[in-house]
Amino acid sequence: MIRTEAAVMVAANQPLVVTEIQVDEPEPHEVRVAVSHVGLCHSDLHYLAGTVPIEAPVVLGHEVAGVVESVGAAVSTVTPGDRVVGVLTPSCGRCTNCEAGRSTQCQRTEEIRRRPRPAFQDAHGAPIGRLGDLGAFSRHILLRENALAKLPDDVDTRVGCLLSCCVITGVGAVIRGAEVRAGSTVAVIGCGGVGSAIIQGARLAGASAIVAIDLDEARLDAARGYGATHVVNGATGDVAAAVREQLGDGVDYSFEAVGSARTAETALAVLRPTGTACLVGIAPSGTHLSLPAEDFFFQEKRLIGSYMGSGQAREDIRQLAELYRQRRLLLDEMVTKVIGFHDINAGFDAMSSGDVTRIVVDLQS
Repeated sequence: MIRTEAAVMVAANQPLVVTEIQVDEPEPHEVRVAVSHVGLCHSDLHYLAGTVPIEAPVVLGHEVAGVVESVGAAVSTVTPGDRVVGVLTPSCGRCTNCEAGRSTQCQRTEEIRRRPRPAFQDAHGAPIGRLGDLGAFSRHILLRENALAKLPDDVDTRVGCLLSCCVITGVGAVIRGAEVRAGSTVAVIGCGGVGSAIIQGARLAGASAIVAIDLDEARLDAARGYGATHVVNGATGDVAAAVREQLGDGVDYSFEAVGSARTAETALAVLRPTGTACLVGIAPSGTHLSLPAEDFFFQEKRLIGSYMGSGQAREDIRQLAELYRQRRLLLDEMVTKVIGFHDINAGFDAMSSGDVTRIVVDLQS
């Protein structure tokens, strides 16, 4: 058991409390990681705002990179000193979904996340929860060996942390989830961190046109740098009509990266007949969609979802890191600001600004 510092959510709609906690020793298949950087994700905001329920007290955070500090007796793929990123979707490798290459939908996740003692405790020994069994807003965390991926030595953890959530989610939704074809047309609704990664995924897939849709002109300007060929400000009127004006009868693929019923409806509306809409943004609990049935019957449109990249997280992270090294995947440009650990609440306050793509917290500061 070691003592460390963590930002704990004690209740919804309250600031995180940076306080001392206790971290258990690694189980045989676990690794203790000294966290260096964590990206602030909009899914964390859902928990903070109470729009997605979670039991408190809990340590949030999942977009994480750090250095292996100690390993359990059965760990064989990493050693102390290795630089790693966390994987929110550990997999058993043996269930039907894992064997089909869909480890994000592992059927035994709850079983493999089970451990005999709490990983985190407060100073008095009371258990503290961990989001996704990561709890990355802590200077030290425990990860299962199959819930981490090694980071190349020349990829800084400041940008490497993005690979573990927003980048694998966005690029994976394009490549793995929707399987975008080269030469096709794409629309991306919401151009924050995940949306920026979707735009890059569409560029990497060879899309002939990429329409960025957002309410903020600063984000639309940034979208051009990631590969958008057209932009539409969603505040100006009929988005679907604006897309058709630029690209004829609509797009082949659309991606929703906001997480609302309204933008999900827009994702379907901007499609041409036979197009595919992919929902990526996490919507508040209880959100329901109301969609025109004739779009499916007469126009043969499809609606799908994608979670955490719809693929094999560890292998995909390795490939994404290589694309970054080749300068084909832009990561440095996505980091708007790096802040100190004790400024984490101010970082979440700043996320509502259109000037922000990703804020990264330096936990060594």
